Amino acid sequence: MPFDLKGQAAFVTGGARGIGFAIARELAGCGADIAIGDLKPEDAEASCAKLSGDFGVKAKGYAANVSDPGAVEKVFGAIRGDFGRLDILINNAGITRDGLVMRMKPEDFDIVLSVNLKSAFLCSKEAIKIMSKQRYGRIVSISSVVAFMGNPGQVNYSASKAGMIGLTKTIAREYGTRGITANAVAPGFITTAMTDALPENVKEQMRASIPIGKFGTPEDVAQAVLFLCSRESGYITGNVIHVNGGMYM
Repeated sequence: MPFDLKGQAAFVTGGARGIGFAIARELAGCGADIAIGDLKPEDAEASCAKLSGDFGVKAKGYAANVSDPGAVEKVFGAIRGDFGRLDILINNAGITRDGLVMRMKPEDFDIVLSVNLKSAFLCSKEAIKIMSKQRYGRIVSISSVVAFMGNPGQVNYSASKAGMIGLTKTIAREYGTRGITANAVAPGFITTAMTDALPENVKEQMRASIPIGKFGTPEDVAQAVLFLCSRESGYITGNVIHVNGGMYM
């Protein structure tokens, strides 16, 4: 166990699968109790049952539309009641609605900004209320390499992930004196169910742009997040850790 998170509670949005679940698993493996938010509560509960069984931590799933202010307030109220505290927030929920700028529907731009960026604002706002009273907290938001490089067909996704960097830096400046750190992790090309569906020639082109020569795993991202959630990272705030195999330097 590289870090000791016993006695702490963490909320991972979009944590039922993929990178989100890998993060929840790393945190639980270090002793943190876990709350998982997902649009499908049955998926969140199934993932929590696995964490409880594997690590003996308290874990509970919540139906969460984290782009809806009322729903977010309700979820955080439930977490406060169920866990009594909140030490770690992982802003991981995200979607894509790809398309070239000239062809993108305004509603596709809006929904990606809402789910990816607005949710991070709403959840951070509620978490800060709890963390400020505790005089301690860790907020980590999952950005992306495309926030720095851009990506054809992803103007909405790139903008949302770039916005998370500004959000992170501002929270870090506003709440550092209250013992709250805010950082971001920017993954590159990570092997997930979504990327597995890409054509092989596209994956080969992407692999050729990575100096390390291979795709990352959800665990690669999760381990960087884990460090930023630890007490040992307490003098790091307002920063971005790039997990991309050298794809962006």
